[in-house]
Amino acid sequence: MKTDGNKKRGSSLIRTKSLIVKEMLQIVREPSSLLIAFGIPLIMLFLFGYGLSLDTYNIRVGVVLEDTSNEARSLAYAFSNTSYFDAHLGNSRRYFEEELVAGHIRGMIVIPQDFTEKLKKGEFSPKLQVISDGSEPNTATFVENYAGGVFFTWLVANGYENATRTSPLINIEYRFWFNSELTSRNTLLPGCITLIMATIGTLLTALVVSREWERGTMESLMVTPVKIREIIISKLVPYFVLGMGSMFFSVAICMVIFGMPFRGSVLALGIVSSAFLLTSLISGLLISTISKNQFVAAQAALISAFMPSTLLSGLIFDIDGMPAVIKAFTLLIPARYFVPSLQTIFLAGDVWSVLFPATAFLTAMFIFLFIITIIKSPKRLESA
Repeated sequence: MKTDGNKKRGSSLIRTKSLIVKEMLQIVREPSSLLIAFGIPLIMLFLFGYGLSLDTYNIRVGVVLEDTSNEARSLAYAFSNTSYFDAHLGNSRRYFEEELVAGHIRGMIVIPQDFTEKLKKGEFSPKLQVISDGSEPNTATFVENYAGGVFFTWLVANGYENATRTSPLINIEYRFWFNSELTSRNTLLPGCITLIMATIGTLLTALVVSREWERGTMESLMVTPVKIREIIISKLVPYFVLGMGSMFFSVAICMVIFGMPFRGSVLALGIVSSAFLLTSLISGLLISTISKNQFVAAQAALISAFMPSTLLSGLIFDIDGMPAVIKAFTLLIPARYFVPSLQTIFLAGDVWSVLFPATAFLTAMFIFLFIITIIKSPKRLESA
């Protein structure tokens, strides 16, 4: 009995190995898989790296000089010389109000007539009026914050240190950990890698079984002694290797081209990424097993992978600000665990209190989806 068991296991390994080789040859013969694995990362990384940014620069604003003293003009030039504002100077409040209403500028900064007088007397009550376009709340907030920052810097540079103190007993110093420059690219690019792996991982395998159903090769497999678990493993292994290659390719682009810091280890990156990629791959296999149509499988893969990873992972929208029902639903989204894991590895290092729970959840989800895929697969494949 033991010998028969060993023979069966040996035969299973031989069949699985043969299927893996077949899938690898199929990848080489059909460059569409390679295009998905390495073409999509290039496009998405360049779009996220260059085209998408949560930082705002060159906001069009008007600076109204009701005070024409040297100090007021110096402050106005400070607004002109910063990269945050595209500042237009003038003396007419009404003109800039009309420009604001017309949408030609996003804000208006008024330097009042008594600005220099109060400044020299040491009366540090509010001296500037900042008016912004509330139809774009984010931009309005940026105008307010940037204007305050420019004014603060100008006060210090011109020797008005006392004006920067909110209280004689309190001295506030700001420190930003992990991303000291507050560069949004450093948080967006790890999220972009998540979208890449979720999309290509699900898309690659979603087309596999559905394509074989359309071509009729699945029926040929049914008359062979191949078992369903062997087929699933043979589909996962080649695309796992391809997906991990795509992941490291994406990381290299982030570091070399965009200057992303990498404070973690390759080992931690490989472990967490493997768990997430396997979850994406098995999700695609499950979709293709159910749909049996390439077009439907591709659409379902994109909708189930890209949209939740973008909207419900915390990449763009803060999860804590979501309704309770949606917030609870995000607990089932793999990207919710992978996005903070990548951000931690890139910006903070190997913080296993963050990485281990995420890896454990992703592994458990992979096992669950693997079992569901076996159950949903045609039973005739198990006859052997």
